[in-house]
Amino acid sequence: MEQGLVVFSIDEARHVAAQESIPAGSIGPLLLNLSRSGWVSRLRRGLYVISGPVPSTTPVHSFTIATHLIVPSAISHWSALHHHGLTEQIPRVITAFTPKSVVTPGMRNAAAADHRRKHAWNIRGVRYEYVTVQPEHYFGIEQVWVDEHSRVGITDKERTILETFISPRAFGGLGQAIGIVQEHIGSLQLSRLINYALECGTVAAAKRLGWALEHAEVDEHYLIPLLELPSSGYHLLDPVQPRTGPRERRWMIQNNMGTQSA
Repeated sequence: MEQGLVVFSIDEARHVAAQESIPAGSIGPLLLNLSRSGWVSRLRRGLYVISGPVPSTTPVHSFTIATHLIVPSAISHWSALHHHGLTEQIPRVITAFTPKSVVTPGMRNAAAADHRRKHAWNIRGVRYEYVTVQPEHYFGIEQVWVDEHSRVGITDKERTILETFISPRAFGGLGQAIGIVQEHIGSLQLSRLINYALECGTVAAAKRLGWALEHAEVDEHYLIPLLELPSSGYHLLDPVQPRTGPRERRWMIQNNMGTQSA
């Protein structure tokens, strides 16, 4: 704790031990004894968290644990929505995304996971889920202090909202994304949000976003880059809904939500 490490690897423990003239060979037995005494808990092989009754400290934040279990990773999806005040729903799991391929303990004997599949750890009653994204989609991350010891990566407000358009199935459909845009349009950095959509390179997400922004009555000049993005075909407004409804050529969107065009 004097080193500011509430989640630490065995290599970090060895480094601190060397500074304190503690023999390297005693680190393993020491950690084992601390674990048995309840002062530390093992999160996974080679990774530990302070868990004992250390004076004047608070429990380690779940976001800190999440971003140390998988490195690199950043708090995202529902957890980031709640952090930014974009939803009143309290997530039942802690969600983070990562460009790494993740293998959880429950997958050790399973076949390789599908791309973007959620991978989970269950630690002390908390479920930690990870979504693997393409490395080029791992952006829009800000560093936030979550307690006196820990600063973690969290997708910023605009990157968090963009994810609801990229993967609406993860949020129960596009209704969540549209509602967030309409309610919070005044607090968004629209240029950043649109640049993120263009940087992501997912045409369907960009067209859905443009359609939603137009319905939120943003100024036309914001929409032009999204309107000019080439599309090879029509994209479902909500991938969760049946493939029905009128096609709107302006956005190359098939409106399957029963929402009137702007």
